[in-house]
Amino acid sequence: MTVATPAVSAPAAGHRPGFGDLLHSEWTKLRTVRSTTWSLIIMTVATLGFTVLITALTVNSWNTVSQTSRQQMIADPVSTILGAGLYVGQLAICVLGVMVMSSEYSTGSIRSSLLAVPRRLPMLAAKAVVFAALVFVVGTVVAFISFFTGAPILHSHAPVSLGDDGVLRAIVGMGMYLAVLGLFSMAAGGLLRHTAAAITVVIGLVLVLEPISSLIPGSVGKHIHDYLPSTSGQMITQGVQGSGQVLSPWQGFGVFCLWTAVLFAACCYLLVRRDA
Repeated sequence: MTVATPAVSAPAAGHRPGFGDLLHSEWTKLRTVRSTTWSLIIMTVATLGFTVLITALTVNSWNTVSQTSRQQMIADPVSTILGAGLYVGQLAICVLGVMVMSSEYSTGSIRSSLLAVPRRLPMLAAKAVVFAALVFVVGTVVAFISFFTGAPILHSHAPVSLGDDGVLRAIVGMGMYLAVLGLFSMAAGGLLRHTAAAITVVIGLVLVLEPISSLIPGSVGKHIHDYLPSTSGQMITQGVQGSGQVLSPWQGFGVFCLWTAVLFAACCYLLVRRDA
């Protein structure tokens, strides 16, 4: 998909943009491209739609579900509710995160951005702050709607309320996970500078490696599985630590943040070293 990114005019002579100016500029670019609006709409519709669909199907087939699965859903119903839509909805954030960076290279607008802001790292930092804040707000709102939509459907078999232990943290954690996932994808877009390649890599890391790693037997397999980027990050959307998991929700989220920080550091290094 080609994204037309608004050009950034060069600053007046003798004027050096402050970080507030950079935030305003990046917010203008982000909100004026259609891909942002459509990606967030798709994420919202997919998340809420699959939340209702999967939760309803789970309730209707409750008697045919394995005893182990039923016990897991009863022990952590908020994870069942949020996970139903998050699995699909996160793909829109992966795509949008990549395009936030890669589209500037594909359209050539990165040259205008760097002409206006020769200091590359503050420009990247402003882009990251604006994008992460937007995704966090939208993701958290969608998470609350998903919970209040799915909880009544699941109530007859696995009752859950907002005041239960870990529930509020899991709901807000969904917004946190999506925000960091957006930064993870954004860093991949900045590293590869090619939209299709970066989207393929990110979706492969998010969706493909998890089921493959779960096939590895023993403790080694559990550690590899739980330390993968998306697997560890999604632990924050659980109300309690799952049986067999080697990381707690906060530990898992910390591992995902570390993955993202390493990828973002590499993106910063190459942004400074490479030509636009």
